Amino acid sequence: MEKTFELMEEHMLAPSGNKSVARSPSARVSELGIVLPAPPTPLGKYVESSDTGSLLFLSGILPVADGKLAISGRLGENLSVKQGQEAARIASLKALAAAKQHLGTLDRLNKLVKLTVLMATTEQFVDHAPVTDGASDLFAQIFGPKTGHVRLVYGVQSLPIGAPLIVEVIFEIEPARESTPKQQTVT
Repeated sequence: MEKTFELMEEHMLAPSGNKSVARSPSARVSELGIVLPAPPTPLGKYVESSDTGSLLFLSGILPVADGKLAISGRLGENLSVKQGQEAARIASLKALAAAKQHLGTLDRLNKLVKLTVLMATTEQFVDHAPVTDGASDLFAQIFGPKTGHVRLVYGVQSLPIGAPLIVEVIFEIEPARESTPKQQTVT
């Protein structure tokens, strides 16, 4: 009976329905055997991440590994849906690395709110949704399938440095814990 309760507790959601009670994002990443890559660096005059209130916005993230594009090309021309899914997963891992760098931990991430994926495609390419599932599936593994997220996907003519896609995300975050000031005694 005790073991059954532990298993049930692992899959319970917080009252908000958004965050697993038992597992933090960093614990899930560890359980899945995921090693986050180095966070991305800007290609221009902007920052990779910015937060306000309970939201963390990340700039468009490319599928870069070891300082170069892990996958390049155009979907529908010289890249398959499977290659596009892998590119989306790689870019999403970079997004998690950017979030961790900005927040200092993944454990302040409550959920993925919105996912936008731009893809370099041919005019005939129509499998945008399955490619984007490469990112959505990763986030569902980390935050749980019941947290859900909205998403927008579309094809474009070209992307920076010949990338096949760009992933942009908005996370809901826990507020930073403020240290409590020491009380001063008046004498």
